[in-house]
Amino acid sequence: MQKQAWFVHCVEGDEDHARQRRVFRHKCRRRPLGKHLHRLRYGMRFKLKLDPDRRSISGTSVSGAWYSFNFMEFWMTIFTLRHTAALLLALFLFGCGGGGDSAQGGSTSGGGASGGGTSGGSTTGGGTSGGGTTGGGTTGGGTTGGGTTGGGTSGGSTTGGGTTGGGTTGGGTTGGGTTGGGTTGGGTTGGGTTGAAATSALVAKLGKPSRVLVGLGAGNSLAQMQSQSIHPDIVDTYLVGVGAGSWPTWNSPDGAYITYTAQAIQAYGATPMFTFYQMAQNGGGNLSGINDATFMNNYWAQARLMYQRIAALNAPVLVNLEPDFWGFVWAEAPGHDPAQIPAVVSSQAECSGLPNSAAGVGQCLVQMGRKIAPNALLGFPPSFWSGSPAEIGAEMKAVGAHQADFIVAQTSDRDAGCLEAASPPAECAGRTGTFYWDANNIATPNFHQSQSAISDYRTALSNGLPILWWQTPMGVPSATPGGTNQHYRDNRVDYMLRNTQEYGDIHTFAIVFSAGGSFQTTINSDGGQFARLLSQYLTQGGAALR
Repeated sequence: MQKQAWFVHCVEGDEDHARQRRVFRHKCRRRPLGKHLHRLRYGMRFKLKLDPDRRSISGTSVSGAWYSFNFMEFWMTIFTLRHTAALLLALFLFGCGGGGDSAQGGSTSGGGASGGGTSGGSTTGGGTSGGGTTGGGTTGGGTTGGGTTGGGTSGGSTTGGGTTGGGTTGGGTTGGGTTGGGTTGGGTTGGGTTGAAATSALVAKLGKPSRVLVGLGAGNSLAQMQSQSIHPDIVDTYLVGVGAGSWPTWNSPDGAYITYTAQAIQAYGATPMFTFYQMAQNGGGNLSGINDATFMNNYWAQARLMYQRIAALNAPVLVNLEPDFWGFVWAEAPGHDPAQIPAVVSSQAECSGLPNSAAGVGQCLVQMGRKIAPNALLGFPPSFWSGSPAEIGAEMKAVGAHQADFIVAQTSDRDAGCLEAASPPAECAGRTGTFYWDANNIATPNFHQSQSAISDYRTALSNGLPILWWQTPMGVPSATPGGTNQHYRDNRVDYMLRNTQEYGDIHTFAIVFSAGGSFQTTINSDGGQFARLLSQYLTQGGAALR
């Protein structure tokens, strides 16, 4: 008897979930997949055609099978929107690769493939639009209490005066030489290191001021930052794909993309951050590749190359390890135990003693990084799609997240207004619920709930790791739901840069803002909001580390 394929469908409750994910947090139930294919909206895989002048790319959809979370008969072979955007942008910018390894690439955009607004000719930073993982932090109904509620963060009228000049990094313009002293990597795990000590130690390694750092990522180019005198502490860039067309091929020789991108970011006074996003190669949620020797040998070769390139920089680099993947592992693993999903791991010289399982994949990413690139500071992003923070913490401990240097807290992958729009773009379609967070921290969802969820997760990891909030959307507050493309409402920049001490108090060391899709807000479309609020934050001295 053929078993029914299924997916998890949320019938009510908070659905602050990521792009095309079909696992939700509240009041969800299984639905027959065959009757609900219209609910599954993934990106398309494209056959790419690059025009001779390298200024336009056409795409032809390739049919792909649907994926089901119980691995019955449906396998997703189509790319996520994030993956497709990255490959399109990479081909647009690089064609068949650049010059020699010694040639400095153009100014990188900091991860930017989120919108059409990547600055001309600049290497975009790997740029996938991503649709960033939402992480949903708004579980845990109880507010964290204490801390300012930010009730008055109406935002829209953030006067803030003009942006300050180049020096807005607060002294953190370390340039190419951001060695930060002891860039030993794993030192911040510190077994029993106190939260305050670990947070301060990590910021010191980056050579940055002793305050909560602020970063930018996908969709925000260095040229755009410079035009507004924005000098972030961190600039995030995606590394996407496995095999042909993947990030190692974006410059010549293989892997030079990391070198060029990091050097440009360092020269701008920021710490490079790379979001390592290879597991989506076969389609978001398709885990078949992790037990395929050919795929995984290529995967590990590229992971090794990333670490080798980072090691050669001789300066601290932040690495965000495989967003989304761990959420899909949680959904697929029997008993949510990643040790129960087979994977190719121990064949790698750096990981010969590790288990051949999804748990071993995470452990190997850490162990390989420690052996090759002690200057790489590693973080894992939990996905709060289902399960409590404590349950997710147990899963992530199994994959080695507690042995990393920091926690990647995933805020949301979309401006709230994009999800509210009556006729949203495809990257925001198919979701219902309340998406605009309550700045008074009374109604659900709200900021204190998000803070509480990640704090509970941090407690479950039991290693006192600092927190980096990642891919935080950049919309401007408004009392009117919705908005228009690249101008959808959101209040997270407004709240988090006005109430940053709340985040410092829960052991946050950095907040990185970026668009999670092509139609989301960036610094190029926010009317100067980010520049004003960052200037205001830095002028006030920044939030203290705890």
